[in-house]
Parts: sequence; structure tokens; C-alpha cells
Amino acid sequence: MTHSEPRAGQSAARGLNDKSIRNLFIFPTIAFLIIFNIFPLLFSLYTSFTDFRASTNAPANWVGLENYSYLLTNEFIWRNFTITAKYVLISVTGQVVVGFGLAMLLNRYMPFKGLITTLLLLPMMLSMAVVGLFWKLLYDPNFGIINHSLGLGKFEWLANPDMALWAVAITDIWMWSPFVMLLSLAGLSAVPKHLYEAAEIDRAGTFYTFFRITLPLVAPILMIAIIFRTMEAFKTFDLAYILSSQPTTELIAIRLYKMAFLEWQTGLSSAFAYIVLVMVVGITMIYVKYLNKVKER
Repeated sequence: MTHSEPRAGQSAARGLNDKSIRNLFIFPTIAFLIIFNIFPLLFSLYTSFTDFRASTNAPANWVGLENYSYLLTNEFIWRNFTITAKYVLISVTGQVVVGFGLAMLLNRYMPFKGLITTLLLLPMMLSMAVVGLFWKLLYDPNFGIINHSLGLGKFEWLANPDMALWAVAITDIWMWSPFVMLLSLAGLSAVPKHLYEAAEIDRAGTFYTFFRITLPLVAPILMIAIIFRTMEAFKTFDLAYILSSQPTTELIAIRLYKMAFLEWQTGLSSAFAYIVLVMVVGITMIYVKYLNKVKER
């Protein structure tokens, strides 16, 4: 009898071999994904072609592309897309500028650098609801510290239709700039030091060093940060919903929530969700294509 035969006999005696143990872990995971991810995805895709309403027991009638046609030709829906695009542009741009600027400041020796970095990372660790309520107090026209610090009197940040979206974007920038800072720090620390030494020997200026050495080498990881933050900004719901109820802050996520859970237009909201999904995937693919070009340089 070989050495492998006793092992096989022992496994058979236990009733479980390696393949059975593997399946014991894989099958529940597959079942979980099917029940909680794949099935809702397919069911919502089906309901997007019907007039189904979850608030009634009426049967769902097949309407084909009518929901999609209605949404894509509705001027109010396009207004939501316009507001969201403006919000994403302001928010992501601000996060990149502030986050990368903080990373540049921290990418050098300074006392208590670890403590400062940890404190700067705290905002992104907080709950969206907590951040929203916290900044709502800061924006308060009567006792908010922002108006007091800037000498703006009783300026209405959240009740002003022209400023409400900017107020929400500023809050998002404060919360998520540390995420960009963290990724940028990782990229800056990976830049070879001998490149800066060579530039210093050649008496290259700060402007030349930044645009010819620092930015090109950090650009790939900076693009990854932009991709993640753009995807998340398009899905923003909590901050805008808590901070302001102005029509100028009705992002597509808020419009989708109202359509699905306040108006109970389940079929229409499912179609809206898939339009948003296709749009976000399309924008992400453009970013990824540009990221690949940046890596090839």
C-alpha cells in the first residue's frame, strides 16, 4: 500500500475531500450572489419595460421602450442630469485640486506628519448622514460658524437656489479630498528621487519639475482616484438630500428615489436606473481609455 492510500482512506472516512470542502464554500456564495444581485438586476430590467407599480396589486403591462422614450425626452429629467453633471464637475475638480495639493504638502519632512495625515483622513471615515447634519449646522444663517468667519451676516447657503448646489459640493469636497490625498501620496512616494536630483543638477525650475516629472508619473494613480470619485459623485444622495431641498440640488439619485418610493412608478424608475447605469459605465470607460493612454506615455 502506498502512502497516498491511507490519506485517501482517512478522507473517505471523514466523508469530505478537498473538492467537497471547496464546493461547501463556493455554492453558498454563488447562491447569495444569484438571490441578492443577479435576480434583482434581471427583475428590474424586466420591470423597466412595464408599467409596474409596487404600491398596487395590478398586473404589470408590457410597454416596451415607452419608459425609456419618456425619460429621454422629458425636459425635467434632463434638468436633473444637468444639475448632476454640474455637481460632479465642481465636486470632483475640487477634490482633485485640494487632495493633490495636500499630498504635495505632506510629501516632505514635517514634524508630527503622521498625526496630521491621520487627522486629515478623519472626514472620509465619517457617516454621510453625520457629515450632512454637521455641515447643515455650519451653514446655518443664524449661528453657523461659516457666515461668522467670513463676515457674511445671515447669508442663506442652503435656502439660496444659486448657492445650494455649491454648498453641497463644498461639503463633498471636504469629506472626500482625503481619499484623493491618500492615493496621491502613494503615487508621489513612488516617484524615483534621482529624477529630482537630476533636475536640481540641471537647475530646472519648480514649474518644469512639477509638469515634467511629478505630474506625469502621478497621473495614472490620480486618474484612478478621479474614476472612483466620479462614479461615487453620480450616485450622491445622502448629502444633497439632508442638506437642501431646493430644486437646484435635485440630483438624479434624489429624482430616482422620489420616482421609486414616493410616486411608486416602479417600472419607470427601473428604466431611469438603467439609463443612469449605462451613462456611468460609459463615462467610466472613457476614463479608463484615457488612463491606458496615460500609462503608455
